Order: sequence, then C-alpha cells, then structure tokens
Amino acid sequence: MMDPRREHLFGIIFVTAGAVTWSSAGFFTRLIALDYPTMIAGRGIFGAVGMLAIIIAFAPKTWTSQFRNMGWSDALYIVNYIFGTICYVSSLGQTSIAHNAVIFATLPFIAALLGFIFVRELPSREAIFASAIAMVGVVIMVGFSNDGALLGDILSFLGTASMAASIIIVRKYRSVNIAAGAVIASFTSGVIVLPFAELSAVTPTHLVYLVLFGLLNASAGLTLYSLGSRRLPPMETALISLIDTPLSPFWVWLAFGEKAGPQTLAGGLIVLFAVILHIFMSQRRQRLVVRLDPGRS
Repeated sequence: MMDPRREHLFGIIFVTAGAVTWSSAGFFTRLIALDYPTMIAGRGIFGAVGMLAIIIAFAPKTWTSQFRNMGWSDALYIVNYIFGTICYVSSLGQTSIAHNAVIFATLPFIAALLGFIFVRELPSREAIFASAIAMVGVVIMVGFSNDGALLGDILSFLGTASMAASIIIVRKYRSVNIAAGAVIASFTSGVIVLPFAELSAVTPTHLVYLVLFGLLNASAGLTLYSLGSRRLPPMETALISLIDTPLSPFWVWLAFGEKAGPQTLAGGLIVLFAVILHIFMSQRRQRLVVRLDPGRS
C-alpha cells in the first residue's frame, strides 16, 4: 500500500504540472495567430493523436481493449469533456476575459460542493482558507468590469462547472479510463469546430505550432491533471488549478513582451501565494496525520 503522504504529494505534482501546461494556451494563441476555431480544432485533433500514441507505446498489444471495454462512467467523462469545451470556447466570444477569470475562480467552491454531494468529501479548513485568498487575488487581477454579457457569463460558468465535474468523475469512478476517454473527447471536440475553421490560412509553420499546441497543451495537460485529480480531494485539485490564472499572462509577457499592469501582478502574486500556502499546509497536515496514526503510512 502506498504511503498516503507520497500519494498526496504525487497528486499535487501532477495537478500542478497539468495546470502549468494548460497555462500555455495564451502563449500558443498568440504564437499561432489564426482564427479561434482553427486553433481549437488543431489542439483537439493533434492532442488526441498524441494521447493515442502514448497509449499504444505503453500497451502495444492491448491498447484496443481500452476503447472496447468502456462503460457508462467513461461515456459520462467523455460527454462532460465535450460539453465543457464547447461552453468554454463559446463563452470567449460572448463575454470578457475579466469575467471569464472571475467565474473560473469559483472552481474550488463548485468542486467542493460537488465533492460533498457525490463523493461525500468535506474540504479541509486549509483548502477553504486558501481558496478564499485565491479568490481575492483573481478579483484584484481582473477588477470589476461591466463589459460582460449574460449569455457569455452563463456559458463560462457551465464550462467551469464542467471542469469541476470532471474532477469528481475521475475521483468517484476509479474505473474511468482517462487516457482512452481523453482521446475520444479531444478528437470529437476538435471535429465539432472543424467546419468553422479557416483551413486555407494554415501554413506549414502554423501546422507545426498546432501540433505542439495539441501535444503539450491538450495531451500532456489533460493526462497530468486527470492523474493528479484522482489522488487529491476535489477542492484541493481545483485550488491548485488556479495557478493557471496568473501564469497565462506571464508566459505571454515572457515571450512577446506584453507587460502586465500592477493590478494583474498583485493579484497574480496573491493567487500564487494562496496555492503555495495550501501546499505547505496540506503537507504539514499529512505529516501530522501519519505521526498520530502510524498505521496509515
């Protein structure tokens, strides 16, 4: 039996790595500079190809069985992924980035609520405290703007709720085949927006960038995030995910020199502080639990 502290630490590492990988979306969007449907289609399709290659590499003789042996919980995971992707993509054109960021900051609280309802897991006091700090940081980052729209805000909320639901699904149903489900969901989401893509504008250079976008942002990000979410409570997974919010503009600034204002920097530092504080407190709590109950190690 694996040490609970080590299992918890692996969960933190995987989710953090997944969130860092996902935070490259803004970088790739600026780098590729194509219409959004084309980028989403490329990300989904090439991401699916990358994940399929990983599956075949690790199970060259039995990989097809992973797709044949899927159950209703796998179908639930796939449908939820596709639904969330469509909602999120649609919301980007209907409301402001500021509103999207603030709504995304509710992810830990939605995950905590769904976790209590479906998994019967109560969030720790440390997670609640750190989530509240992170929420303050995100609000400071984006400010309070009036440039959103009701439809876009609703779609953004549904996309955030879908992400929280994916955390609960892989946590509750351990039999879900994350890799195979991600291949189907990623490919399907890419195909859905393909009719709206401007494929004639894609150059060989764009194609290389789209492949990297799919492999790094979609394939690696989703795999790492899903593996980590199985090892952590829902609210903790969602909290660590918020590291994506300040890192996204950081990569754009680093690569393209787009400076962030003091409000963005201050809020981003608060979010990072909240995540690091929670990691420190949760690891300290894990060590205390093992000392009080050595049989759990």
